[in-house]
Amino acid sequence: MKRSAGHSFPRLRRACRTALFSGALLVSACLLSAAKTNLPVAGYPASPQAAEGRFRNPAPKPADGVLKTLGIIWNVLLNKPDTTVPKGSVPVDALTRADLDAAPDRSLFRLGHSTMLIKLRGGYFITDPVFAERASPVQWMGPRRFHAPPIALKDLPPLRGVILSHDHYDHLDRATVLQLAKTTDVFLAPLGVGDRLIAWGVDAAKVRQFDWWEGTSIDGVEFTATPSQHFSGRGLFDGNKTLWASWVIVDGADDADAPDHGTLRLFFSGDTGYFDGFKEIGRRFGPFDVTLLETGAYDAQWPYVHMQPEQTVQAHEDLRGRWLLPVHNGTFDLAMHGWQEPFERVLAFGERRGIALTTPRMGERLDLSAPHTATRWWREVDTVTAGALLPERGFEAAQ
Repeated sequence: MKRSAGHSFPRLRRACRTALFSGALLVSACLLSAAKTNLPVAGYPASPQAAEGRFRNPAPKPADGVLKTLGIIWNVLLNKPDTTVPKGSVPVDALTRADLDAAPDRSLFRLGHSTMLIKLRGGYFITDPVFAERASPVQWMGPRRFHAPPIALKDLPPLRGVILSHDHYDHLDRATVLQLAKTTDVFLAPLGVGDRLIAWGVDAAKVRQFDWWEGTSIDGVEFTATPSQHFSGRGLFDGNKTLWASWVIVDGADDADAPDHGTLRLFFSGDTGYFDGFKEIGRRFGPFDVTLLETGAYDAQWPYVHMQPEQTVQAHEDLRGRWLLPVHNGTFDLAMHGWQEPFERVLAFGERRGIALTTPRMGERLDLSAPHTATRWWREVDTVTAGALLPERGFEAAQ
C-alpha cells in the first residue's frame, strides 16, 4: 500500500502541472482573442432578453458552484476517454462548384458540425460556417477537426446569405467569415453578433441583426430568429454580451410564382438546452418538414445549455417536425461522450418514438423536399486501430 501511494504522488503532481499549463494556455488564448476582437458592445437595453448590459435566458441558469466547475475542468483536461475521437477516417463526399451548381433547389449539404449549405431559390445560404482546423481562439491548440470540409472555402459559390446562431468558436470562425464577406450578400445574426462582425471589418451594409421573433425576407425566403437556451462569449470578459438564437426558414409561403412547389419549413437550432420554447416555436411556425437539431457535445453535468439525444427527439416532436437531421456532431471533440454516441442514442430513441431520421454523410446531398434515411456511416469508421484525427495533408488540401 505504501509503495502504491508513493507512486501516486508523482502522477498527481504531473496531472496538476498539466492542468495548470493547459489552463494558462486557455486563459492566454482567451486574452489574445479578446484583444484581437475589440468588440464595441453597443448594448440593447430595449430587448426583452437584456438585463444589466447582458443577455439572459427566460429560465435562470442553476448555479454550478466552484467545486462542480473545477471538477468539470479537471475531467475535460485529464480524464477524457479515447473514444471521443474516431480512430479511422470519417467518410466525406468531396464536393465541387459544379456539383453545387447542378444541384436542384432545396438541396442541403452538411459540411461539418453545424455548418450546412442550403440551396433555395437558386441562391446559397450557409449556417454557422466554420472551416478552421480547430474550434479555438487560436489554431495551435483546441479541438481539432475529425475530417476536412467536403469543399474548400475558396471553392464555395457566392452566398446569398450567412445565418449565424451565436458567437462561440465552433459556430463563428473569424477567418471563415472574413473570407466569405468578400462574396456574401447578407449576414443574418442575433443582436450583438452583427456588431462583432462589423468590428472584424465586415461591411455594415451587409449585416442584419435580430432579436427573438424578428426576421426578414430574402428572395421570397423568410428567416426568423427564434429563442434558444444557451449563452455567448469569445473571451474572458464578454460573457452574454451578444444574443443567441435558433432560426426558422420558410421557403414558398404564399408564393404565387411556384404554386406546385409547396412550402418548405426548416428549423435550425444552433446550440441549446431543452426548454419550453420549442413548443411555442412549433405552435407559431410548425409543422416543420426538416428540423436541424443539436445532438452532440452534451454532458450530464451541463444539462442547461446542451440537449441529451433523447431531449433532441422530444424537441423535434415539440416542433411538430417530420424529418430530424441531428447536427453538432461528427466534427469536433467537445465533450466526454464517445464520438459515435450521439448518433446511436438519437437513432435508438427516435426509432422507439417512430421518428423519421436522416443522417447524410458529410458532403452528401439531401433533398429537403423528400429526405432519405441515408446510411449509418459512423459505423463504417474503424474504431479499433489507432489513427490520427485529421492528417495535416488532408486538411490543407481542402483549404
